[in-house]
Amino acid sequence: MTDAKHLKSKKNRGNSSRSIRRLLQQRWLIVVFALAFTGLGAALTGVLFKAGVYQLDEWRLTLLKEIPPTLVLPTLGGLGGLISGYLITKLAPEASGSGVTHIIAFLRHRAVPMGLRVGLIKLLTGIVAIGSGFPLGPEGPAVQMGGSVAWKMAELLKAPIAFRRVIVAAGGGAGLAAIFSAPIGGFVYAIEELLNSARPVVLLLVVVTTFWADTWADVLQAIGLDPTAGGFDRNLGFQVQREYIPSIEFLPIDVIYLIALGILVGSIAELYCRYVLFMQRKGKLWFGNRLILKMSVCGIILGTIYAYLPNEFHQITELKKLIAEQSVDFSMAVTIFLVLFITTGLAAASGAPGGLFYPMLILGGSLGLACNHWAIHLTQYVPSTYVFAGMGAFVAACSRTPITAMFLAFALTKELLILKPLLVACITSFLIARLFNEHSIYERQIDLDLNKKLT
Repeated sequence: MTDAKHLKSKKNRGNSSRSIRRLLQQRWLIVVFALAFTGLGAALTGVLFKAGVYQLDEWRLTLLKEIPPTLVLPTLGGLGGLISGYLITKLAPEASGSGVTHIIAFLRHRAVPMGLRVGLIKLLTGIVAIGSGFPLGPEGPAVQMGGSVAWKMAELLKAPIAFRRVIVAAGGGAGLAAIFSAPIGGFVYAIEELLNSARPVVLLLVVVTTFWADTWADVLQAIGLDPTAGGFDRNLGFQVQREYIPSIEFLPIDVIYLIALGILVGSIAELYCRYVLFMQRKGKLWFGNRLILKMSVCGIILGTIYAYLPNEFHQITELKKLIAEQSVDFSMAVTIFLVLFITTGLAAASGAPGGLFYPMLILGGSLGLACNHWAIHLTQYVPSTYVFAGMGAFVAACSRTPITAMFLAFALTKELLILKPLLVACITSFLIARLFNEHSIYERQIDLDLNKKLT
């Protein structure tokens, strides 16, 4: 029986490859344009998403200089949740949540709506929710928006089912690439998580789309659409964008430290996954399908929590900067971890359109920084890569995609020497997390989002 299923699966993969190759042979020019426009669409929506969140963040911070946080943050949180929840409920119910599960479900042959309508509502409501204070990241919506653009391109092309699946995955990876300026990370994510495929023709289509998206994103920021990016200089052309420039050394003794960090992060990351899923189940139990009420209440609660925290907590990008630059002490690193651990679970439970990759990077980095201080206190030595290794390890453990996690953390520094320590920590945390559950947080969320049982 197992052999028969294996042969059938192998036959289907072969048929899919042949149908894609046939399409490339017969309509190669149209396919090239479809991939280019998919990359452009993913980049444009990703850049607009970051720019919109940035503008709302700046406006919120300006208000905080004039009005007490206890009034501003709960009000904006509740209002942002109300507006986002209303738009999603009335226009596109599929736009709630992170967006990654939506694309994964489509690629697993689940019946989920696709199209530009979903992507556009995701763009608008994600900007409102995150900009109003929900501690989530732009990458989940970017994956869904990129996949939505890709689906529309495939529909216009009247492409076969096999090609539609590939280009949707490529669009999702392109969205991730545009958000993180990580074309390799987006490419690997599309292959490692979304498609689970390494066929040559698939690799070609995905790599072209994700690198197109990263290139388009650089061009778009060059004309001023993205005030947060810096990968293109009008005088010098394309530049390597290094968000952080740490001093990196890698010694043989570091491997032992990195394995220990991976074990710790992998265990805590699985606890985080279970907490987020627990909060999502409770949200469904308490509020049912009343998304507007759920997001409004959660927005008020989140705003109230952050109103009583230091100013650094009022902007999630500031927290990432503090952790990456190692400019906080042990107690602050632990505080950042605990606050984000609790509040991102609450934000995810609300159904807000936002991703978890960005918070995961900060959670892992804060763990790495806390362990950094602890290791120095105990042994008088610590690897110079502990913070970024913690970032990658946490993402690897939650998403079960160690190679993607490695390249996402690498994209922050663009330092080749950091790849080896990142790989050690990511692989270790991935293996530890799999001991508890073989499924990623996103695969388990499909069960909650679509009310279907994982097999």
